[in-house]
This record gives sequence, structure tokens and C-alpha cells, in this order.
Amino acid sequence: MINILCFGDSNTHGTQPMASIDDRSRWSAGERWPGVVQAALGPGYHIIEEGLPGRTTVFDDPLEGAHKNGRRYLAACLESHWPLDIVVLMLGVNDLKARFGLTPFDIAMGMGALAADVKSVTGASGKAADVLILAAPPIRTTGWTALMFAGGEAKSRMLAPLCKEQAARQGAGFLDLGTVASVSLLDGIHFDAANHRAIGEAVASFIKARAAASGN
Repeated sequence: MINILCFGDSNTHGTQPMASIDDRSRWSAGERWPGVVQAALGPGYHIIEEGLPGRTTVFDDPLEGAHKNGRRYLAACLESHWPLDIVVLMLGVNDLKARFGLTPFDIAMGMGALAADVKSVTGASGKAADVLILAAPPIRTTGWTALMFAGGEAKSRMLAPLCKEQAARQGAGFLDLGTVASVSLLDGIHFDAANHRAIGEAVASFIKARAAASGN
């Protein structure tokens, strides 16, 4: 059995596009992109969903709480789900919130730090999990999130090449989801069911290709 941990934010959780801050609905297990990956890869794989709405890469959120810092939970998460063969990281969107004032470089470095953290955790075999970094599609400044993410759209369009550099530094796989999916215009940050499906299918294909290239 190949165990794959999908570690991300509300888009891994499956939050549906939101009309307001209190509009909170979730796509079903089969509609969320990790569920699509599970269906595409089949019974030889076990997908573990770890999506937390509001999760950042490595930054405490002064409004939503320090628990939104992905790095604070990652080590415990890795150990609790071990053994893991692949860890898929899909974060960075919440880092674009205006309250953080981060540069695209800072955000990409946060992704690199998480990849390094994954590589530092080994099981009894002494082997760390393989890492796949997903660069989220660019956000859009629209809907009720526009002020929260003021200035974030331009930054988001710079993230993919920077995250690719971090993936190369950490020996991780990399996939630019902006080439296969786009955000909903309702809130500018979440995905409809069709885009969840597109992401899941792209991730599954990437995992199959990476496994074939490594001879596994």
C-alpha cells in the first residue's frame, strides 16, 4: 500500500466557493481533489486528507490563530500518519492575505521549509517520504475576499516559478496547477467541482509518472 498525505488549506479541505464569510460548505469526499486522486490511483494507494481552512505555510495568523501555521502541526501530522511514501504540499494562498505583508519569495521559502521538514522525518527504515509541491492557481481579486487579499493577485502570479525553485532545492516534485485549473470568480480563491476534478487527475498522473521514472 502506498500512503499519500495531502497537506493543505481550504482547497484540500474541499471548501466550496463562498458568497460571504459565513457561507461555508464542503465538496463531498469524491468531489474533493484528494478523493479524485484516490479514485484515479486505485486500491493500491491510500490518500490521507489534511486540509485546514486558513492554513499558512509557516506563519502564525494574528486573527485566526497560531494553529493556522502549517509548520506547527506538520511534524505531529507526519508522525501520526507514518509510514508515508509521498507528502503532497498545497499551501501558500492564505499567505497572500494582506495582513501578512509577505513577498512571493517569502511564501515560496515557506513551502521550501515545509518540504525540508518532511525530508527530516524518517521512519524505522530511515527513509523520508517523497515530496510533491503544488503551486496553487493564481487567485483573483473578487467577491467578499477582495479586501482580505488586497494586492495578492499580482503576487500569486509570481509564485509558481519561485515554488519550482524551492522544489528543486529540496529534491521534491513540482506541479504548477495554474496550467490545469482556475479559481472561482465567486470568491477568487476556491474551486468548483470541475476544477477539483482537473487538479486531482493532474496530481494522480504526476504521481504515476514520477513513480515510473523512479522505477517504483
